Amino acid sequence: MADLIAPHGGLSEPVCCTVPAGEIDSFKAEAAGLPQVPVSAADLSTVYRLGDGTLSPLTGPMNGDVFNRVLDEACIEVNGKQYAWTIPLSLPVTSELAATLSSGQKVALTNPEGEIVATLDITDVFEWDKPKYIKSVYQTERTDHPGAAMVLEGDADKTHLIGGEIRVLPQPKNSSFGKYVLTPREVRALIAEKGWDAVVAFQTRNPLHRAHEYALVYGLESLLKAGKNAGAVLNPLIGETKSDDVSAEIRMETYEKLIENRELGEGDSDPELWGPRDDTPPDRVLLLGLDIKMFYGGPKEAVMHGIYRQNMGYTNIVIGRKHADAPYADGTAIWGDFDAQEIFNNLAGELLIEPVNVGFAAYYESLGRVDLMENHSEEKPVFISGKQVRATLQEGEMVDPRIMRESTSKILAEAMKAS
Repeated sequence: MADLIAPHGGLSEPVCCTVPAGEIDSFKAEAAGLPQVPVSAADLSTVYRLGDGTLSPLTGPMNGDVFNRVLDEACIEVNGKQYAWTIPLSLPVTSELAATLSSGQKVALTNPEGEIVATLDITDVFEWDKPKYIKSVYQTERTDHPGAAMVLEGDADKTHLIGGEIRVLPQPKNSSFGKYVLTPREVRALIAEKGWDAVVAFQTRNPLHRAHEYALVYGLESLLKAGKNAGAVLNPLIGETKSDDVSAEIRMETYEKLIENRELGEGDSDPELWGPRDDTPPDRVLLLGLDIKMFYGGPKEAVMHGIYRQNMGYTNIVIGRKHADAPYADGTAIWGDFDAQEIFNNLAGELLIEPVNVGFAAYYESLGRVDLMENHSEEKPVFISGKQVRATLQEGEMVDPRIMRESTSKILAEAMKAS
């Protein structure tokens, strides 16, 4: 069965820079003799995603000219055609290490434990203009926000970037949730097996509130109402996130429970649509994780979230309010609530995946369920802040079930108690 959507960059199949099983021993033997370049835990997932094709059409970290074109024009060029690309990707190194590296050299990339994970044929070593990077990606010159902190604090000692052609060893599977992390080729095969003709991905870095669930189900319902035999994928990002975000292990446990209990969308799905049908939302939702770091880049990152998902084989992605958002340190917003939706109308190059835009949602007593706030201008929704949710959970209490499913509250409360 043909894939529902081509990979990004005009390719017929995703890039594969992963070392085949039969060549692993010889690859490791050769790599052992190469100069070593360490890769941070955050960037390690980028290396693996370059390997498995999630970052197609890239076949390695970007050269300086490509990196800077992304900052200036938000696109890459393949065979003379422009494709949308909003956050450039190269590997950061210290000035001391950069001085020992040059184009044409082959190096081994190592993880934080010192183990070899990939080789890189270097094609460029260039200075990292951090102010330019921050201004382009985050659309602000201010640096009091999580994205800038990653660059200025997390990579404080890294002054240069390297680009080149990569070959990557297969990623070791996480023992607790590795079964949910598949390569683009594996995801595409799974979709073909399901027989769906459209698939909407739901990006999240948080445990789900019912309003999040509503956005996922809304995305699925939109495709079904358009006459598609559609599925949805709860597709949390499980790479490096801020220290105050809930860990991937705990989050995956909450998602797994929602799927197991068939709770997704329970009570909040459209009764007119599902009433005559012989299935319900849980019959059409899969759980799959995406291991790549979070940039906290708002609109620019929303486009990248679309690119990753197009490469996975999904036809649509839910773009909600404040997508990939993080405020300034004083709590004020960097971007408008719906900037991440609007950016898709003004891309500088092709992107095939289509966004499903969803507005603010909340629980309404008059309906007894979650609905879009735009439908209820006269009524006040049931609402509590994220701060109140955390305080409730830290006391070991359950969050109001109109806000969050009991199964999710329970796992989060136990985790917070244990920490």
